Amino acid sequence: MKNLENTPKIYVGTYGQYNDGSLFGKWFDLSDYSDNEEFYKDCYEYHRNEFLSDGCRPELMFLDWEYIPDFLISECSLHSETFKYFELTDEMNLERAEAFEIYCSSIVSWPSNGNDLEETLQGFEESYQGTFSGSMKDPKLEFTYQYIEETGMLINAPDILVRYFDYEAFSRDLFLEGYSEYDGHVFADY
Repeated sequence: MKNLENTPKIYVGTYGQYNDGSLFGKWFDLSDYSDNEEFYKDCYEYHRNEFLSDGCRPELMFLDWEYIPDFLISECSLHSETFKYFELTDEMNLERAEAFEIYCSSIVSWPSNGNDLEETLQGFEESYQGTFSGSMKDPKLEFTYQYIEETGMLINAPDILVRYFDYEAFSRDLFLEGYSEYDGHVFADY
């Protein structure tokens, strides 16, 4: 899980404690675990004194969390593919991992869309065009210049036409249908 500064953590208490007016719990560092089963086992072990008289486990309550995308966690559960998600994003550079999080949350609504993580990653690889936040200050316009250059759209056009080509208008059209931009990251709308 990337670096120690941004390590995913969860403060785990129980509903029983919370209902009794206590926020008693512990911060659990997810980098200490390889999967959900291991994580939950440790949480129940920490709250072992709260096992109910009928032998039932206490209901865990996630009171706070850091560096975990909201689509992977709720007050009472951690998505089953959370550790797999972090494993994938650990292999990416920070910029690409940020783009993948945007793709999952804002574009395809993973995991609520029912797709598995591998399918989502494949869709991301096809859709992601890159980060555009360089010298132009307008990611959409910067992408448009690159798009026109890479497609060779104006290569055989007369110089007079190239001089008067309206990149801004073309950029507006590109992003009306076909492309989306989120915080400098550009995605093809497939």
